[in-house]
Amino acid sequence: MASTQAPEAPSPNGTAIPDVPTPDVRFFRNSGHTHESLGLSADDVTAMYRNMLLQRRFEERAAQMYGRQKISGFLHLYIGQEAVSTGAVWGTRPDDPIITAYRDHGLALARGMDTGAGMAELFGKIDGCSRGKGGSMHFFDIDKSFYGGHGIVGGQIPVGVGLGFACKYKKTGGVAMAFFGDGAINQGAFHEAANLAALYKVPVLLIVENNEYAMGTSVERSRGDANLWKSGYPYGMKSVVIDGMDLFEVYHAFKTIADEARGESAGGDGAPGETHPIFVEVQTYRYRGHSMSDPQKYRTKEEMEGKKNEDPIVRIKQYMLEHELSTIEALDEIDESVKAEVMQAVEFAENSPFPPEETMYEDVYVQKDYPFIS
Repeated sequence: MASTQAPEAPSPNGTAIPDVPTPDVRFFRNSGHTHESLGLSADDVTAMYRNMLLQRRFEERAAQMYGRQKISGFLHLYIGQEAVSTGAVWGTRPDDPIITAYRDHGLALARGMDTGAGMAELFGKIDGCSRGKGGSMHFFDIDKSFYGGHGIVGGQIPVGVGLGFACKYKKTGGVAMAFFGDGAINQGAFHEAANLAALYKVPVLLIVENNEYAMGTSVERSRGDANLWKSGYPYGMKSVVIDGMDLFEVYHAFKTIADEARGESAGGDGAPGETHPIFVEVQTYRYRGHSMSDPQKYRTKEEMEGKKNEDPIVRIKQYMLEHELSTIEALDEIDESVKAEVMQAVEFAENSPFPPEETMYEDVYVQKDYPFIS
């Protein structure tokens, strides 16, 4: 990773214009990684494949249940982005805090959320991960260091920086991961949080999942400069760009940059032992609309067909067969196992009761005798 500088040029009045460093960015794409070069066993790859498939089947069934009006409110699907969630979780530590926006099912399941608790939350049932009071946009699993699931666009970014600051303050050695979409990067909350993260050298990864569309508007139509990786540069952060459709690239990138941000390896902004933030652009694609009400008229069938060749689950499945890590029969059995787990989750959600009325004001404030609710 080398920083380059523009050549010094004379100004109109004859004085030299100071050197202006160009953005320092690394690209994680087309690296040619194999599972062996990354130190992954056949069992590791199989577990990652199963997790990605679990996310996919969970959301496909959720979409079906939404159509049957078993699920109310909003439902934003993550389908197509599974390599991001799985690669990031496998490449970091189990207690590294994660926070994200409303497209949260994939990251939650990657972190190990129980599928029954997740589906019950979608159904608005008391056995859901937020006791049925949050729904799709508010998956939480604090025991697994998964801090949501937030519905306000960009609102989770300052909280993510706070989670990183807590890691530094408490000297846990952790690094927080704050995920957000390409639309959220234009929010003021991002810039304020990025400034503080850089100022206090917070161990946090500010991760934009660039799936090419902010709701129905392409990045090219909503940004003056569509190179999102430049967004950390004004705050002194180094940046990385990751091929989010390639599981191995995502895994390798997060394993590398998380250790840099937590100060355990060189290559970041500071010396080993010094924490700091890193800006991350993961280039990915979602195959479904922004939400269930999105007819997707803003993109062509030809574009969608072309993207199917990049499907991260298809790619890792093909890799496993080509490298004889599994057989087609074994992979089919995994698929059946995953489908059965998801159906059990649906049954669990169906049988769970709705939250009793008397629980309406519970879980609102940590302080149980909060004066406004008596």
